[in-house]
Amino acid sequence: QVQLVESGGGLVQAGGSLRLSCAVSGRTFSSTGMGWFRQAPGKERDFVAAITGSGSTTYYADSVKGRFTISRDNAKNTVYLQMNNLKPEDTAVYYCAARTLGRPMSTASQVDYWGQGTQVTVSS
Repeated sequence: QVQLVESGGGLVQAGGSLRLSCAVSGRTFSSTGMGWFRQAPGKERDFVAAITGSGSTTYYADSVKGRFTISRDNAKNTVYLQMNNLKPEDTAVYYCAARTLGRPMSTASQVDYWGQGTQVTVSS
């Protein structure tokens, strides 16, 4: 059983920062591609960022490039999303995602496992 547990969401003012964490258990973490998606009310779940199993390559949605950074610590089985210069349109539930064989992901259909989600609210 693979488990993904997110933490670090909350309420922040526009221009502020938050760091999300996702702890993974139940499989070999270094062989698992990891990512973050987000879903605002009434909208689809959208890709935010992804990182390969080795951590050598990262991918970002255009809307967050230059503001968000995805990273991973394979010794701690944890992936992070550092979010800077947050905007009200970043408000959403953020989901941690995992894909087997270390492959990256860019759509929700490619995800093998999901976390429960953590709310991020950015006030103007």
